[in-house]
Amino acid sequence: MSIPEAQLETWSHQGSIRTSKITADRIKDVLKSDVVLQNRDFELYLQGSYKNDTNIRGDSDVDVVVQLNDTFGMDLTRLDEEDKRLFHQAYPPPTYQWREFREDVLNALRESYGNENIIEGNKSIKIQQISGYLPADVIVCLHYRKYLYFETVSNQSYIDGIKFYTLNEEKVINNYPKEHYRNGVEKNSASHTNSWFKPMVRVFKNARTYLVDKDILTKEQTPSYFIECLIYNAPDRTFGDSYQNSYRNILTWLNQAALPSFNCINKQQKLFGDTPEQWDIPAAQLMIATWIKLWNEWV
Repeated sequence: MSIPEAQLETWSHQGSIRTSKITADRIKDVLKSDVVLQNRDFELYLQGSYKNDTNIRGDSDVDVVVQLNDTFGMDLTRLDEEDKRLFHQAYPPPTYQWREFREDVLNALRESYGNENIIEGNKSIKIQQISGYLPADVIVCLHYRKYLYFETVSNQSYIDGIKFYTLNEEKVINNYPKEHYRNGVEKNSASHTNSWFKPMVRVFKNARTYLVDKDILTKEQTPSYFIECLIYNAPDRTFGDSYQNSYRNILTWLNQAALPSFNCINKQQKLFGDTPEQWDIPAAQLMIATWIKLWNEWV
């Protein structure tokens, strides 16, 4: 027996977003009012499921990006030598670096929330849950620009990203949350999936949660970000008509697809690979097979 339409429709519902906004707004107020940070050019925005409208009931941690714009990282590999010369002439080396910015953000958060509510993670600063707010993972980063061309400050083109470092290995991580958001909105548009993409991401995330609760899978095997990227790669024609048809069509296609060719939603990185920021193909194959089994054996 297949999973009933009513069950899939229930799984498609978005979780609450009100508390995530309140949580992000408080962090923003804390940092914008800090004396040390007041004269710095930075922005704060949500990323992850709350930003992308793919959060489900039970999602807790809010992912918040604190992005310094005074200083930015860059990829100039696509520029010729003259464009590189013009770039370096226009942008002298910065004096305020990522570690200083991270330390200033950390101090401001500790002063407002208390040392006991702040934990330094390898990639993020974690704010513990307090009354009225969700726990938050704060990514402190630089603006990152993957340049396409450069002539002058007023005539340049780049792909918008973020850059930060891990504390333990001091490894550089580049990501593209704004590209992820834009491409997800486009995939969900009427001209692509007629607003079926994001609900179906929530369906598959809830199906994963159901399987985790049954001790069939673990969350560590199947992170939400990777699930969202996996479903993004399914062709537009597999979405729509009904939740049952969408579920079946997407899984049928994924079960036969060439997974190594899949990109993340940001279209700047491969979904599968050997880095900690990528997924493992056997884990994805297990997820797909388990979703299919759930469909075939639903009781």
